[in-house]
Amino acid sequence: MRFFSRKLIKPQDLNAHGTLFGGSVLSWVDEEAAIYVLCQLGKGNIVTKYMSEINFVNSAKLGEVIEIGMETVKFGTTSITVKCVVRNKFSKETIISIDKIVFVHLDEFGKPTPHHITEPANE
Repeated sequence: MRFFSRKLIKPQDLNAHGTLFGGSVLSWVDEEAAIYVLCQLGKGNIVTKYMSEINFVNSAKLGEVIEIGMETVKFGTTSITVKCVVRNKFSKETIISIDKIVFVHLDEFGKPTPHHITEPANE
C-alpha cells in the first residue's frame, strides 16, 4: 500500500458529533482513487463503477492529519480495481478501509473500452 495524499481535518469536514464526516472522506477517496488509476493507466476517460463495503474502523478529529493509501488489486480488460486505506498519519490507526474500488476506461462514446495495461505503474 502506497500513501500519496494527506488531509488536515478542518471544521467543515466534521459531522454533528464533531468527528470526520463520512461523506467528506469518501469524496477524498474517490478523487484520490481516480488520480491513482489515471496514473496507472497513463490515460484519462475513466469512471467509478463500483465501491465495495466501506469499513469505518475509527474516527478522526479536528486538527488530525490523515493519509490516503492505494494499491492495485487487479487489471481487467476495460477495468482496474484498487483497494484503499485511510489512516491517521501519526498513530497509523486505520480510519476506513475499502477492499474494492472499480474504475472502467471509456471510449469517446462513453462505452467501456480496453485500456491495454496489465501491470501496475511504478509511481
